[in-house]
Amino acid sequence: MTTELRRLRNYIDGEFREAADGRTIDVVNPATGDVYATSPLSGQEDVDAAMAAAAAAFPAWRDTTPAERQKALLKIADAFEERAEELIAAESENTGKPLGLTRTEELPPMVDQIRFFAGAARLLEGRSAGEYMEGLTSIVRREPVGVCAQVAPWNYPMMMAVWKFAPALAAGNTVVLKPSDTTPASTVLMAEIIGSIVPKGVFNVVCGDRDTGRAMVEHPVPAMASITGSVRAGMQVAESAAKDVKRVHLELGGKAPVVVFDDTDIAKAVEDISVAGFFNAGQDCTAATRVLVQESIHDEFVTALAKAAQDTKTGQPDDEDVLYGPLNNANQLKQVSGFIDRLPAHAKVEAGGQQVGDKGYFYAPTVVSGLKQDDEIIQNEVFGPVITVQSFTDEAQALEWANGVEYALASSVWTKDHARAMRMSKNLDFGCVWINTHIPLVAEMPHGGFKKSGYGKDLSAYGFEDYTRIKHVMTSIEG
Repeated sequence: MTTELRRLRNYIDGEFREAADGRTIDVVNPATGDVYATSPLSGQEDVDAAMAAAAAAFPAWRDTTPAERQKALLKIADAFEERAEELIAAESENTGKPLGLTRTEELPPMVDQIRFFAGAARLLEGRSAGEYMEGLTSIVRREPVGVCAQVAPWNYPMMMAVWKFAPALAAGNTVVLKPSDTTPASTVLMAEIIGSIVPKGVFNVVCGDRDTGRAMVEHPVPAMASITGSVRAGMQVAESAAKDVKRVHLELGGKAPVVVFDDTDIAKAVEDISVAGFFNAGQDCTAATRVLVQESIHDEFVTALAKAAQDTKTGQPDDEDVLYGPLNNANQLKQVSGFIDRLPAHAKVEAGGQQVGDKGYFYAPTVVSGLKQDDEIIQNEVFGPVITVQSFTDEAQALEWANGVEYALASSVWTKDHARAMRMSKNLDFGCVWINTHIPLVAEMPHGGFKKSGYGKDLSAYGFEDYTRIKHVMTSIEG
């Protein structure tokens, strides 16, 4: 006896559709390693259809008032709350995430972020109108850019989708969104909810692989391409978009330094940093996974952090005692394991360092010490539940090492010295600096990095403005 797999479908022009050529991808639950659904492997014909639908819907959606768009987004937020358990279940099956933490740590911020952008739709700021040349009045218009091609990642499928569609729709754009090929289920459910509220063609979902995403970015219709993903993927998108001077919004990798000075409350820092490093199995561009500790407290800190790792539990989604679930897919498990397997002889695994169980893609909470600045695991993003520790001598060395990577998304400083905290926050070359905390995000503040972590902002009024264009209008006032 076989169980029939669930069939996920694209959402294009207000209806669910199979891929035009019927191709599909198996979707695996990472907590079990079992296939539970199939998803469309969309090709050029599907992308063409979605882009045509979004382009056709754009003029009418663009011309709605901010109040009308706000009303629609508020309805979406309410509907997400009403169908929360369905969304949570889909996301957990997508990713293996703990049900309880998805319920408390992901769904509420998502709903709040949608409501924030609903309000932002009615509060676009701009320079005042004025006469900057005699007899002429100038005004500045902020307008939607048009159709937006958006590619979401697998680490936070629902939340990253919200970060993309909410500001885009609020600004008056239409959307074609592609979820990761490993995590399409919750996005397809979101399409059902959103599609019941906005006009057909305003929000479209196309499932598929990298080739599907490439076809979206290369398509002539979108005015903007937005991706959250790896540095390599971001580079490919930027190169492709350059061919027709398409606007690009990139949120890429991270290698967040966590700089701990010797006046820090070690117990409190270890507690917070371990959670910020291991949450979501470390599959977070801002995760606290690269810790730099002042040498006078290094040994004590490492001992405490290793103990925290040993006390941290990973396991099945319905286990209320776990902090995180599995890695997202078999390739990611191989990548994380590879970093540990290739550690240099001078490195020491203080805790973890191995796969957990023989079912699913679970990896133990891991702490590695004794590392040097040019080690592979320091320079490259692991994207797993692995925290590295380096020992520094003084503030200058800490700053040099913290900035000494190609990523520049997020960072944190741990000290009771206010002046030192201000100096470090000024000189750390990262888009976000937390002081005596790590990883909290709010809808009102921008999220985005520098260097190879990309450009453009998510969240906040800045993230909203990224989905608008500026037009100067000048008129004669002399009749």
